[in-house]
Amino acid sequence: MSDTYTWVFQTSDGESLPDLGLSSTAFPTQADAEAWLGQEWPTLADAGVEAVTLRRGGDDVYGPMSLSPAE
Repeated sequence: MSDTYTWVFQTSDGESLPDLGLSSTAFPTQADAEAWLGQEWPTLADAGVEAVTLRRGGDDVYGPMSLSPAE
């Protein structure tokens, strides 16, 4: 099993999206992946990403998580 973390970009109904040129590289730790998302989520949302799922290897860590602001 891979110990790297990646983000899966999704629509609001869970359909996977391509990386949109906003490559979510493999991160060595969950904290690194979450820090990247914390900086990049506005760019992702502007590109049409509505939700993300964090994966470790082939397993979902959590998600889908909406990128929409809380009401």
